Amino acid sequence: MSGEKKPVRIGDLLIEKGLISQDQLRIALIEQKKQNKPVGKILIQLGFVSESMMRDVLSSQLDQESVDLSKVVPDPEAIALVPDEIARRYNILPITYDNEEKILTVAMADTFNIVALDQTAALLGGDLEIKPLLTGEAEIVEAIDQFYGFELSIEGILHELDTGEIDVHSLQEGSDEYSQPLVRLVDVLLADAVKLGASDIHFEPEESFLRIRYRIDGVLRQIQTLHKKYWSGILVRLKVMSDMDIAETRAPQDGRISLTLTGRAIDFRVAAQPTIHGENIVLRVLDREKGIVPLDQLDMTEENHALLKLMMARPEGIILVTGPTGSGKTTTLYSMLNYLNDESVNIMTLEDPVEYPMAMIRQSAVNEAVKLDFANGIRSMMRQDPDIILVGEVRDEDTAEMAFRAAMTGHQVYTTLHTNSALGAVPRLLDIGIKPDIMAGNIIGVVAQRLIRRLCPDCKQAVEAAELERTLMGIEAEEPPVTIYHAQGCGKCNNQGYKGRMALMEVLRMDRKMDELISRRALMSELLEMSQSSGFQTLADDGVRNVLMGKTSLDEVSRVIDLTDRVVG
Repeated sequence: MSGEKKPVRIGDLLIEKGLISQDQLRIALIEQKKQNKPVGKILIQLGFVSESMMRDVLSSQLDQESVDLSKVVPDPEAIALVPDEIARRYNILPITYDNEEKILTVAMADTFNIVALDQTAALLGGDLEIKPLLTGEAEIVEAIDQFYGFELSIEGILHELDTGEIDVHSLQEGSDEYSQPLVRLVDVLLADAVKLGASDIHFEPEESFLRIRYRIDGVLRQIQTLHKKYWSGILVRLKVMSDMDIAETRAPQDGRISLTLTGRAIDFRVAAQPTIHGENIVLRVLDREKGIVPLDQLDMTEENHALLKLMMARPEGIILVTGPTGSGKTTTLYSMLNYLNDESVNIMTLEDPVEYPMAMIRQSAVNEAVKLDFANGIRSMMRQDPDIILVGEVRDEDTAEMAFRAAMTGHQVYTTLHTNSALGAVPRLLDIGIKPDIMAGNIIGVVAQRLIRRLCPDCKQAVEAAELERTLMGIEAEEPPVTIYHAQGCGKCNNQGYKGRMALMEVLRMDRKMDELISRRALMSELLEMSQSSGFQTLADDGVRNVLMGKTSLDEVSRVIDLTDRVVG
C-alpha cells in the first residue's frame, strides 16, 4: 500500500515546472468551483498558461506523445477514412494512416476518451488500431474546420425562415434546445467571418435588401444579400448581444460582444449608425490571439528590428507609431508592450476603447461621461507610479502636451498619431501646438506603417519587370532584367490573388543631429536628407524590397504608398 505512487495533480506539476505560481493556482481553483470545468482549462482561460504549454506538460506527465497541429499537414488518405461528422462529434483529427499495419494516428484533446476511440474504431471496422496523439482543444477545432472545410448553413436557415421546415444542420451539435433561425443566422455569420479572417463585418440596409460584406485582408468583399424583411430581426439580435438600447433607432450607439468561436475568445466592437434606409451596423473583429503578435514576428527588416529594440531600451521619452486607420498601429504597440511586459515594470494604458485585454497591464478606457479624456487620464495615471504609459492617440494640444510632460518626467510613453510618414510626425506635432524645443530630445523615434496584402503563394505569376515598373522600383536601365510577381487568383485564395496581410514599416530613430534640425524648424527635405544619411529606409523602400522578394506585387504597394515621385525624380 505504501509503495503506491500518488498521482501528481496538473496544478502542482505546473508549479513544479515554474510555469505558474501558487497564487495563480489558488485563483484557478476558486474559479473551478464556480465554473465546474477542469483546472487545466481554467488556467488557459485565465491566461496563466498557453494551450501549447499545457499540451507539452500533459504529454510528458502522461508519457503520451503530443503534436503541434500548426506544423502538421494530415494525410488525405487518413482524412478520407474518417467522416466529417465523426471528426466533429469526437473532436478527432486523423493525421496518418499506415495501410500495412492498419494503424490510424489521430490528434485528440482528450486521449483518455475511450468512448470516442471505441466508437471511431467500430465505425471504421474492428481490425483497425487507433493511435491517439495529444493536442490543444482550440488547435483541434480550428484544424478540423481547416481540413474538412467549414460548411455554412445560411441557405438552410433562410429556407427555414421562408418555409418553416427545420434546418437540422444549423442546430448546434449536442444541443437539445431549438433556437430561433434568426439567432442561428447571426451566429453563423459571425463564425464565418472569423473563419475567413475578416477584420470587419458590415450589415448595410438598402431600400429593398440587406447587403452583408466582410473586410478581408483590408478589402471589402460582398458575402450575402438578404431581403429587407430579415433586417429588423437581425438588428434586434445584434443589439441584444452587444447590450445596446433596442428602442433607440435615431442616435448612433456603441457596444461589445464577447463569444467563444473555434475554441478561442473573440470580441466584436459594434457600432450602429442611423442612415436613410435604417440602421447600419459594423462589427470590428478583435481576435485576441491574432491581436498580440510577438515582436520578433512583426514584418520588419533585421535593421529595423534592431533599431526598434534600441529605441525601446531608452528609459524615458516618447515613441510614436503613425499611419492611417486600420494600418495595424494598435497591433504594433501591443507587441512592443508585450515585449516590455514584466513584473519589474508598471505599464499603464489609456485607450479608446481597450481592444485587447493584457495580463499585468493596467488598462483604462476613455470615458466622456465621467470626463476621463486623454489629457485628464494621463494626469491621473502619472499619480499611479507608472514606468511605461501608452496613450491611445494624440489628437489635440492638451493630450500632446500631457504626453510630452510624462516623457520629460522620466516615463517611457507610447502613442499613435495620424500622419502619412515617420517624418510627417514633426509638422503634425507643430500643427497641434508642440514647440520645437520640447520635441527635440524628447522624441525617441517614430514608426510609420501600412498594411498590404501578401501574394497567394499557390498562384502568383512570375513576370519580367517592365520599364515603368523598373523606374518605380528605382532600378537603372543598364541593370540586368528583374523578375517580379503579379496576382493571378485560384481556389485557395478565393480567386483574389492575395492571401493574408503584412506590414510595411519605416523606423526613424531621433539622434542629436535630427534634434538640432527640429529645434530650428528645418525643412522636410533637410530632415529627410539627414535621416537617409543615417541609413533610414522609407515605406516605399520597404515596399520595393518586398516586391523584389516576391512577397507582394507592385500594384499592391502602389495602392497604399505613393511611388509616383520616383518617376518624377
